[in-house]
Order: sequence, then C-alpha cells, then structure tokens
Amino acid sequence: MRSFWIAALVAMTHVAAAQSPSFPQIERGRYLATVGDCVACHTAKGGVDFAGGLGLKTPFGTIYSPNLTPAPKTGLGLWTADDLWHALHDGHDRAGSDLYPAMPYVWTTLTTRADSDDIFAYLQTLAPVERAKPANDLIPPLNLRFSITGWNALFFKPQPFTPDPKHGVTWNRGAYLVTGLGHCGACHTKMDLLSAPETGHALEGNTLDGWYAPNITNAAATGLGDWKIAEITAYLQTGRNERAIAAGPMAEVVMRSTQFMTPGDLVAIATYLKSQPGTGGAATASVMDAKQHSAGQAIYIDNCAACHGAQGKGQAELIPSLPGNGVVNGADPSGVLHVILQGAMANHTRQAPTDPGMPAFGWKLSNAQVAALASYIRSSWGNQASIVESGVVADMRSSLDGSASK
Repeated sequence: MRSFWIAALVAMTHVAAAQSPSFPQIERGRYLATVGDCVACHTAKGGVDFAGGLGLKTPFGTIYSPNLTPAPKTGLGLWTADDLWHALHDGHDRAGSDLYPAMPYVWTTLTTRADSDDIFAYLQTLAPVERAKPANDLIPPLNLRFSITGWNALFFKPQPFTPDPKHGVTWNRGAYLVTGLGHCGACHTKMDLLSAPETGHALEGNTLDGWYAPNITNAAATGLGDWKIAEITAYLQTGRNERAIAAGPMAEVVMRSTQFMTPGDLVAIATYLKSQPGTGGAATASVMDAKQHSAGQAIYIDNCAACHGAQGKGQAELIPSLPGNGVVNGADPSGVLHVILQGAMANHTRQAPTDPGMPAFGWKLSNAQVAALASYIRSSWGNQASIVESGVVADMRSSLDGSASK
C-alpha cells in the first residue's frame, strides 16, 4: 500500500511539473510580450504595467484596454492558455464575445500557438492587480458588442502564419514579426472609413492621434528606399540614426519594445521591410509662389536653422535631417505640423541614454506662419511634398490643444 501512494505521489508530481511552465518558457513569453509591445496599450498613464485602463481613441469613441495581470476578478486570473490563444487568433474573449478591433487581432491572428502559450505563461507570473476596466465610450450601435460580428465578416479572417517558401528564414521571421505579433501595420497602414486596414496599401503610412506614422515600405521618395539594413536596425535599437529620430508614439515603441529585440530579429524586420515595394504615401507636389517661399525661408532661418542647419541636414543621431525625411514628405503633413506646434521629445534607450528634444513653436507662430514654414520644409532641398494651407494648421492646432486659431 505504501508503495502505491509513493507511486501515485510521483505521478502527480510529474503531471504538475508538466503543467507548470518552465523558466525558459516564461522568459520566452516575456520577450514575445515585449516584441508585441503589449504593455504600451495595456497600461494606463501613471498605472501599473499590464493592468489596463488606457483609453484608446478611435473615430467612433474611446475603447479602454483590459487588465492582463492574473487578477481573478478583473484580469486574466480565470483565463487559460486556450482563452488567450482565441483572443490573439480569433478576436474572442473568454466568454466567446467579439473583441473590438482596437485589439489588433487582425495582425495577431498570425501568432503561433507556441508563442501565444509562452506569452500566457509570462503574464501569469505578473503580480495580480485588481483594476476594473472603465466602460467604453462608443457611439451607437458600436457600443453594442454584437456590431463587431458584421465588421469581422467583412474584414477579418483568422489564419495561421504560413512561411513563404520563396524566401529564406530571415525574411520569413521578419514577415511574422511585422505582419503578425509585432503588428506594425496597426499604426503604419491607412484605415478606411470603417477603420479597416487598407491591405492594398499595407505599411504605406497612416495618421493617428495627430501623428503621422510614415511609409515603411521600400518606396524611394517617402519610405525606406534609401535606408540600409544597418540604418533600420540602428533606428529600432536606439531610436535614431543619421537620417531620423523617433518621436511621439514611435519613441515609446522603441523604449518599450524594439530596443530589447535580438539583433537577429531586428535584421529580420529590416530585411522584410526592404523587400516591400510600396508606392503609396507620396504627397502631390505643388509649387510655392515666390512670396510664400521667401516667408517660409525667413521663418526657417530665424527659428530652425540654428539646429537643423541652412540645408536642413541636422546632426546625425541628435537632430533629424529634413531632406528626404519620410515624415516631411508624407502625403499628410500632420507629423510636421505636430512637431512645429507642440515640439517633440525623442526617446532614450540603453545604448542612447540622451533624450533629444525640440521646443514648441505654436505659441510663437501664427497659423499662416506655420503653414509657410511647413511648406518651405516640404518643398526644399529636394523634397517635393505639397504645400500646407493655414486652415489645415488651424484644424491641427485645435485638435491638439483646443486653443483658438491665432
């Protein structure tokens, strides 16, 4: 009898060991959650990491992110690995209800089951934080979750990631990270009127929250056509290179996610992006008249040339270069206007601990002056983007801070 109980205890121990995640699995999950930048959307400002509550603005209202800690009442404490897999792959919550596509399941559907399980193993190690998610504030009928069923029928098809046999391991790894777990297209792909990604123009640039996420295809004029693989990896690892400096939402992506990626994954991402022959995002060139050009040039010399230089070349890894800059040349001038009006703070990383910043000029320049300055920058030194009207600046100023037009 004694031997029976010993055998039973040993068997139970083996079962428990098999069911408990190993340390390597948890660490892989930690890395994968970082690659997916889960913490960015699932952390409220001033809140605990992964405890949710961040308000995500959409054209239809505000959606609040859920709690990913293993809290039993308000988090994932009662969830299983299967539940998380269905959320990432199928866009369903634990009860089987459709998630709102603010959760980027259109992209994370490509996440492998093994990666999903590892992420779940890591999330279950977090300290549980009981923090209820605020109620979403959406316009009818989108405030009723069943309305997402129709959206999914039109725009979403769960699918696994399938490696392309025409490409090697590095390219396929990059494809998985960019189009799947890393969901780069969630920011860099334009959305239609129903907030569905325009898949025919994937990664060709998009505007969100007053920032322009630039074209990251290999397009020559507005994308990464002139960038080398090493320049892309440096940008993702440090938030800066000789061509550009990350600011706004991208600065946070670098700080929380891409700086921690392995060199192999960074090269994979760069390899995939360089293979994408996108042509979208180019602004229609227009010519400034002589009066506008002179006004814009004078404003630039007085306010910008001291840092960016007379030819707009800036200073490598500290002040971005303006000629050939994807944000400067984008079809939507929002990124340029945002920085001129409100300034910008870049990121700091382990390898680049300094935070470069640009002061705001919205307090100083009128809408007409900002328009002239932006138009000059977008049409000088080989740039061929469209000019900016003062009314566009007024709209941007209002959307950023609600102040009256100057």
